[in-house]
Amino acid sequence: MAKVLATLRNHWKKSTFGACLLGWGGHWLYEKHCDNLLRRAACQEAQVFGNQLIPATVPLKKATVFLNPAACKGKAGNLFEKNAAPILHLSGLDVTVVKTDYEGQAKKLLELMESTDLIIIAGGDGTVQELHANVNLLSSCVQAAFSKIPIGFIPLGKTCTLSHTLYPESTNQVQHITNATLAILKGETVPLDVLQIKGEKEQPVFAVSGLRWGSYRDAGVKVSKYWYLGPLKTKAAHFFSTFKEWPQRHQAALMYLGPTERPPEEPEEKPSRPPLYVRLYRRLRSYWSSPKEVPQEVAPEDWEELKLSTIELSIATRNRQLDLTRTEDFMDICIEAESVSKGEFVHRGSQKIRDPHTCPEGSQCIQASRCILQLPEGTEGSFGIDNEEYEAMPVEVKLLPRKLRFFCDPRMREQMLQAAVQ
Repeated sequence: MAKVLATLRNHWKKSTFGACLLGWGGHWLYEKHCDNLLRRAACQEAQVFGNQLIPATVPLKKATVFLNPAACKGKAGNLFEKNAAPILHLSGLDVTVVKTDYEGQAKKLLELMESTDLIIIAGGDGTVQELHANVNLLSSCVQAAFSKIPIGFIPLGKTCTLSHTLYPESTNQVQHITNATLAILKGETVPLDVLQIKGEKEQPVFAVSGLRWGSYRDAGVKVSKYWYLGPLKTKAAHFFSTFKEWPQRHQAALMYLGPTERPPEEPEEKPSRPPLYVRLYRRLRSYWSSPKEVPQEVAPEDWEELKLSTIELSIATRNRQLDLTRTEDFMDICIEAESVSKGEFVHRGSQKIRDPHTCPEGSQCIQASRCILQLPEGTEGSFGIDNEEYEAMPVEVKLLPRKLRFFCDPRMREQMLQAAVQ
């Protein structure tokens, strides 16, 4: 023993390196073991759904998975096969996987839409956008059918803004994926708003989070360039961006309409059509009894207009602060003050990375159902639409309230209902 201690003391550098390597290896193996336990527990929970008896006349539920293998730097396919696919197959679903990296996807979507009970998007924010874009190319009847099909979202991408609304926060990626997949099996859903963003000539782009235009967004996309600075990379990206012309102003003209009253939800099952003689009787009675009403003139839309000069403009849905009982439909427009010091800009930039659509104190907040953003001629820069980059141009943004119904964790839905009551 004394000889071993003497050897370790005489070769302390090698001993220290070996101890660190052994400690790191042990921690890595322990994490892998914990991940396997999470997968096993999730599969056992999914097996309960798969063991449920169904009548012989009832067909299996069909699920279409739109998988983006390129998400998460090409790791999405492996993440799906290891963490989500076993749960889906054990649950008794008839699963069809469609990879989104080939041409003719819209035609394939058209073929699958009629025979699908639920859709699962496996990827990041870009995968959700891509699916909306393909549906928009299809016929109106297919678009209507798509809006009624419940959608599951499995977060596999680098940026998954939607998962913060649907599932509890988790620092463990395996747990986050398995929780999302199990939430699909449990069947709880929430309606989410969608933004339709249309340029002058381009096809519409759809967003479930929102649009950002300004200095914080421009600095945020450069954070990865300073990877060598470790935890200081975010502050460095915002600090170096202050070397440009200061203060940084983004000027535009904004026209908008106020919130709209939320109509009651349509019943999921339509009442059966009455017999022919009942319909004839009702039509004759309405024709002879009531006078013809003079059509009322439609009131012109009350557009508000303002000129803005801001450091950043954001147009966001209310999906992040989802209120299932609200009586009005609107999106949030945040116009941030341009009078920000460089120190405040660097500090606030770190907050923007965590919550991109936060509206800081002193900003002008507008609630609107529709807006038109006019940019000066020659404006450069880019929009960030659900963390995807698009060329900055004049756009019309229209709110599509409760357009899609997504599966969510039952705990999150319960929290939303409790917050609404309070």
